[in-house]
Amino acid sequence: MEIYILRHGIAEDAPAGQPDSERALTSDGRKKLRSVLRVAASAGVAPSLIMSSPYKRALQTAQIAVEILEYQGDLLRTKALEPNSAPKAVWDEIRVHKDEARILLVGHEPLFSRLMAYLLGSLDLQVDFKKGAIACIELDRFPAEPHGVLRWMLTPRLAAG
Repeated sequence: MEIYILRHGIAEDAPAGQPDSERALTSDGRKKLRSVLRVAASAGVAPSLIMSSPYKRALQTAQIAVEILEYQGDLLRTKALEPNSAPKAVWDEIRVHKDEARILLVGHEPLFSRLMAYLLGSLDLQVDFKKGAIACIELDRFPAEPHGVLRWMLTPRLAAG
């Protein structure tokens, strides 16, 4: 299985009194995200399932991915992809869908840098997961603890070049 991890694009600052979960993508965030996803699409990224955090900026990111990656399935919302969720909760969600060939996860920091370390079986690994970046981890087994292989990572700066 290939697991694509896509951090949401640049989001607006939350106005006073607005919950963090309601922050939307900025126009610059959308633009950079489209660049990254076009490169990913040209490299053959084609998820068989897309799962997203229920936060507004993640859902907007997921909708852009649906469009650019020409995804035809349903978008699955899961609290396991909220910012302060645990990597183990995401792994449990992945294992429920282990028959999928390629899963795209859309969410946030600080979860995604911790999730990458967890999926790679190296909890001490430090990952600088930029907004709008996408990474690919390959897994061939689904034991209690994952041991994946990082295949690639693409940031908005690399996609713009």
